[in-house]
Amino acid sequence: MAPPWRCSFCALRARCRRPFWALPARAAATSPPPSPPPPPAGASPGALNPFDRRLKRKQKNWAALQAEPAKCDYLREEVGGRIADRVFDITRTFPLALDVGSGRGYIAQHLTKETVEKLVQADIAENALKNAVESEIPTVRVVADEEFLPFKEDTFDLVVSSLSLHWVNDLPKAFKEIHQVLKPNGVFIGAMFGGDTLYELRCSLQLAELEREGGFSPHVSPFTAVADLGHLLSRAGFNTLTVDTDEIQVNYPGLFEVMEDLQGMGESNCSWNRKPLLHRETMLAAAAIYQEMYGNSNGSVPATFQIYYMIGWKYHESQAKPAQRGSATVSFGDLAKIEGLLKTGKK
Repeated sequence: MAPPWRCSFCALRARCRRPFWALPARAAATSPPPSPPPPPAGASPGALNPFDRRLKRKQKNWAALQAEPAKCDYLREEVGGRIADRVFDITRTFPLALDVGSGRGYIAQHLTKETVEKLVQADIAENALKNAVESEIPTVRVVADEEFLPFKEDTFDLVVSSLSLHWVNDLPKAFKEIHQVLKPNGVFIGAMFGGDTLYELRCSLQLAELEREGGFSPHVSPFTAVADLGHLLSRAGFNTLTVDTDEIQVNYPGLFEVMEDLQGMGESNCSWNRKPLLHRETMLAAAAIYQEMYGNSNGSVPATFQIYYMIGWKYHESQAKPAQRGSATVSFGDLAKIEGLLKTGKK
């Protein structure tokens, strides 16, 4: 007879790849989740607060104080390097730059002083800033919340952010704060986790809880959909937008190693509706499901991280403007004829 979780898999498979906030409320929590605190002073009216920001600060501070904090930084360093590559693609020097949610400086270590002359690193975790990786760029470190940046308007030529903004409660406000501190013709380059991140872990935990406890609750935080990202950036005032996605797959010995490294990254769940405790039997069942459903031939299991990369510019009159509608002098039909003539000439 097939295990009970196999019977549940077909019905649940399509939902496992969606963000948790899209799943029906079937959680079987043993006690109600703690009530979120009122929004902090200055928060947008009616803004939702799905995350416990104080807990996230504790998690990041704890991770930064481990004996070998760099042991779990491989993903952040990889994405930081990819953001630095996008900075290098812009052929100009930035006198002053800001790293929002810098952590231990995963972007700065890949940049050069010829590209960025001075850098300000801002993060909610003071221990991460104290244990920051050394960089050749002159750096100032500031403890600050991504949603409430303590800088004057039109201050920075460049703002970067790597794998931090998915934890803010009010993402539209965070984008507006970034846009405000940018100078005209300044650029924002960022990366954040996408909706398919850790779908293997989510599906395994959900199936195990359904089989062992008769319901499931979220253990991985909700993520923004890529379709919404461009709209949010545009609403914040950015133009000439570029949004693209990428996936990074990391192989681990098993489920427990995945969760251990997430904790070491400071990426443990801090949603208010999280379930505080997983039963031992449920965890063992989830590990077996993970191995059975996604395991590699060598015994390891994959964990997929979907990354959204975004680039947006603050308006300046010197920027190129789109031509007025109807001002074109050549039609697409004429271009098709030219292409046909070129093919004929080659023959």
